[in-house]
Formats: sequence, structure tokens, C-alpha cells
Amino acid sequence: MNDILTLMTPRLLSFKNKKSGNLARLLMFGIIGVIFWGGLFAVSLRLLSYFQNIEELGNILAWKLLSMVLVIYFSLLVFSSILTALSKLFLSKDLMLVHAMPVSSYKIFCARWIESAVDSSWTIIIFTLPVLISYGIVFKSGPFFYALIIMVLLLLSLIASILSAVLVMVTVIIIPPGRIKSIFVFLGLLLFLLLYLAFRVVRPERLVDPEAFENFLSYLKILETPSSPYLPSTWAFDAIQASLTRVSHTMFLNLFLLAACAGALIFMSLIIADAFYMKGVSKSQTARKTLRKPKVKKNPRILSFLPGHVQAYVIKEIKTFFRDQTQWSQIFLILALIVIYIYNFKVLPLERAPIKTVYLQNILAFLNIGLASFVLTAITGRFAYPAVSIEGEAFWIVSSSPIRLKTFLWIKYFIYFVPLLVLTEVLIIATNILLQVSPFMMWLSIVTILFVVPSVVALGIGLGAAYPDFNAENAAQAITSFGGLIFMMLAAVYITAVIVLEAGPVYRIFISGIYDRNIPIFRWLWIIGSFGLAALISICTVVFSMKYGVRNLTKSSRRIT
Repeated sequence: MNDILTLMTPRLLSFKNKKSGNLARLLMFGIIGVIFWGGLFAVSLRLLSYFQNIEELGNILAWKLLSMVLVIYFSLLVFSSILTALSKLFLSKDLMLVHAMPVSSYKIFCARWIESAVDSSWTIIIFTLPVLISYGIVFKSGPFFYALIIMVLLLLSLIASILSAVLVMVTVIIIPPGRIKSIFVFLGLLLFLLLYLAFRVVRPERLVDPEAFENFLSYLKILETPSSPYLPSTWAFDAIQASLTRVSHTMFLNLFLLAACAGALIFMSLIIADAFYMKGVSKSQTARKTLRKPKVKKNPRILSFLPGHVQAYVIKEIKTFFRDQTQWSQIFLILALIVIYIYNFKVLPLERAPIKTVYLQNILAFLNIGLASFVLTAITGRFAYPAVSIEGEAFWIVSSSPIRLKTFLWIKYFIYFVPLLVLTEVLIIATNILLQVSPFMMWLSIVTILFVVPSVVALGIGLGAAYPDFNAENAAQAITSFGGLIFMMLAAVYITAVIVLEAGPVYRIFISGIYDRNIPIFRWLWIIGSFGLAALISICTVVFSMKYGVRNLTKSSRRIT
């Protein structure tokens, strides 16, 4: 145990030795987190209170919601743990130094696993707690319930993290070291399948479509149907439900199942790690450091219109992206999320809504602009924002090259702008086709996204250049920094401003079209002014974001060189 604590000491000291200048950033993170936590708690409490007012069906809906929350929680833990364990166990820069110490390999595995478990689960635990606390308040539970949910969440986190660590370790052993990229392809496909299965298990569209069942009893039955009894999330659900309904023996039984599963998995993982972890590390390091004879290839003809130095940078960026397995492997997960996003619109029961379909279709289409923009922000934060930080220690080569940093940033901008524009437009057009919106709403969505995408990407590239983290081991670490928080906040403010500016004019045009009314000239001036202001904000966002990024990156490069 002392050896494990010694191995974790550098990580613990890193928190202690933070510079005092980070206090303001920590305070800002804390304030935003508290606001979001409080909002989530208020929404959960309001929803559960509403369920309690529904006779007979209210508790069933509350249990179904709890089951869905725990399934999603466990799925997110597995996704996060796989990526974190892969980075901590096999891709960290200090692995060779750590394994040179006179310590058993299973102890190194244990220390690394504890770090990855904490990194992958703390955020999910914090933002799941308000939902579960609201259950305790609504069902008037005692203090023991709140201790129970903490134990349940911790045990689920341990199970998810140790399963992910063993899965990653076994995969690295099985796949030849020369094909390390295949590991990420496998993990990406696995993430896609797990996400799809988790989504289909909860079947949320059936909750709003009781007419799909033969009678009311069958509807109640499907609501009461739990997840698989072999899933840890089911044991967690049964334990929490038993605590809320005061069934002590069921609660302790399921809590024991969770604890026994976690203990058995940890014990088995240590045995596997003692036998195979060092071999996997050796294979992964060999695969990363094997030198291959470079192949001389001509530049693609599609880039022939660009100047020579720009072509070189574009090709370098594309190759860097596909050589970084932690980047391109997550495309599978993004594709899965997009498929589910579009599928949600397909199963909407619009014809059963109390509002006329023509109104509801176009209202949803307008709101979909905002939703798609926030999806764009998340993808931009994951890929475009870390674009400068992933240069790492080699950034001095870029800063000392004859090409200007302004050109360097604009190259990165267009490399991410084009695919993100295509992706978001496809998302908007596909969902609008499923909603069968009016031609006006279709064109409005397309044009709005045409202005939103360059602005959000410029925010990502500009702020990523202004707050680079060249010491980050992977791109995921960059977005969790202070600059990443600023990017998310500014992107949310910008998207909200555009939606608010367009909401009034869109409503007037839509209502006038339905009732065949003429729009007065002063209304047209207001409509043109609102759309023009939204376009002006978008253009200014692009210009000022890129200028801010160039200015701050220039200062950083001077310090480096």
C-alpha cells in the first residue's frame, strides 16, 4: 500500500503546488458549476414533484426516470473510463520512468487505475447527485439515503473503471503492437454499440406513446420493466428504490451485490495486471517508437491551388490528425450521437400533440437551430479548440518557421471549418426533412448555420491559441482548462444572442404566411435589422476571435523561442 501511495504522490502534490494565479480560475469554475448544479437540482425536484401529483402513474414514471438516469450514468462512466484508462495505463509520457522503479507492475497498475478512476468519474458523480438528492427530498427519506447514494455511485464508478481498465489491457495484449491504431478502432466501435444499446434499453419514445400498447395495463407493464438483472446499474436502481420504499433487506442485498462485484473485479484485475500489464506497456511503447521508412508522396491535386508552404501545413495537419489515435477514434462516438440525435426527431409523436402540427413542426425546427449549434460547440471544443495545444513541445518549430502565425491559425481554422460546416448542415437538413418544415424555415436554418459555424469554429481556434496548453498529454485535457471554459461560455452567449435576435422576426414572418397577412414596412425594417445584427455579430466574432488568438499566440511564441 505504501508503494501505491508513493506512486500517487506526484499527482497529489500537483494539486498542492498550484500557482496562486489559478485561484480566480478555480473560483470561476466553482461558480459556474454551482449554478449548473443548482439548475439541475431545481429541474429534477420540479419534475419529481409533478410526478407525485399523478395518481397511480406518478411513482412508476419516477422509477422509470431513475432507471434511465442510472443506465445513462453507468454508460457515460464506461465511455469516459475507457479513454482515460487508455491514456493513463499505456500512453502517458512518464510510463518508462515509472516502470523503471523497483515496484511490482500490479502496484503501478493499481496506482494508475486509481488516477484514471478519479479523473473519469468525479464530474459525472457531482452532476448526478442533484437528481438523486431530489428523490430523497420528494420521497422524504432520512440521512441514511444520502449516504447510500454516495456509496452506490462510488461502487458503480469502481465497477465501470475497473472493467474499462481490464478491457483496455486485454485489447493491447491481443492486438499486435504494429497495429496500435486498431485498438482505437475497436474501442470506437465498442463505444458506438454500447451507446446504441443503452439508448435502446431505455426506449424513451415509448413513454410518450401509450397508444402503441394494446391497453393501459400493458403500458404500465412496459414502464415497470427494469433493465437487465445482470447489469450493475440494475442493482444500483434496486438498492435506491428499496431505500426510498423502506425495504431494508432488498436494499442491503443489492448493495452487497455491488460491493462484491467491485471487490471481485478489482481482485481479478490485479491478478491479470501482474501477469500481463508490463507486457502490454512494452508492446504499446514499441509500437509508438518504431521507426518506419518514410514514403515520399506527391501532394494531392485537390490542394494544388494553394501556395507551396500552405499545402505543406495543410497536409501536415491532416496527417497529424489521423496519426493521433485519440483524435480520430472518437469520430465513431460522434457519429453514434448524431444518429441518435436524428433518430429522436423521427420518433416524435407530433400528430398526438395538443398544438397544431404545422406550428409544432416549425417551432421545433427553429429550436433545432440552437440544439444543433450546441452540438457544434461540443464537437468544436473536442477537436478545434485543442488544435494549437496538440502541437505540444514541437510548437517551437512552428514559431521559428518562415510562415506567419496568422497564416498558421487560419490554416487550422479552415481545416476544421469545412467538415464541421458539412456536418452541421447535414444535421439541420436531415432533421428538418423529418419534421417536414416549411421552405422558409428550411432556408432560414441553412443560412443561420452558415453564419454560426464559422463563428463557433473561430471562437474555438482563437481561444485555443490564446490559452494554449502545450503540456497536455491529449486533446481532452485542453478543453477542461480555463480557456476551454471561456470558449464554452462565449459560444453559449453567442448562440443565445443569435437565436434571440431571430426569434421575433421568424415568428412574425411565420404567422403572416399562415394567415396570409401583409407585413408593414416598419416591421420589415425591424426584421432586416434583426437579421443584419445577427450577421454582424457573427462576422465580428470571427474577426475578433482570430485576432485575439494571433496576438496572444505571438506572445506565447516569443516566450518559447
